[in-house]
Amino acid sequence: MKNAFLIGQRIYLRPLELEDAPQLAAYINDPEVRETLQMYRPVNQVFEKQFIERISKPENDVVLGIALRQDDRLIGATGLHGLSLKDRKASFGISIGAKDQWNKGFGSEALRLIVDYGFRTLNLNRILLHVYAFNERAKHVYEKAGFRREGAMRQDVYCNGEYHDVLIMGLLRQDWQPKP
Repeated sequence: MKNAFLIGQRIYLRPLELEDAPQLAAYINDPEVRETLQMYRPVNQVFEKQFIERISKPENDVVLGIALRQDDRLIGATGLHGLSLKDRKASFGISIGAKDQWNKGFGSEALRLIVDYGFRTLNLNRILLHVYAFNERAKHVYEKAGFRREGAMRQDVYCNGEYHDVLIMGLLRQDWQPKP
């Protein structure tokens, strides 16, 4: 494991490095990956390097790469954004960019690791997220982890020629059930 920060059974979360920029750019530029993100313009390695430099500095974001334990391959990224120490809350985000690793439970494992870190280490009380209403796979993962639907922003995003709702989901510390 290379610079592991949070360690799971099959994956680990680690800080992103500038050397990750080419892989992250390739993931984001893939149309199937991009349609679940708030990205609509092409990105290059310079853009991704600037992103990595930017997210490594502030105190209110914790963004980590998702790597496979078996071969250290970077398959995506996850994080907590907009950390509010006063209100003890943050927003959650995740993307598994390696499509050959979809539907294998790595997103669920990464979510459990970062949410547990948020509640146990950062002393958060609430973690929220936004998910496109058409993203059934993500909604299932979030609900399985205990996130509850709190509302919807109607026709909030334009994707593939249509307007779509964005769901707001939240998880409170008191409802978190960490798995061993």
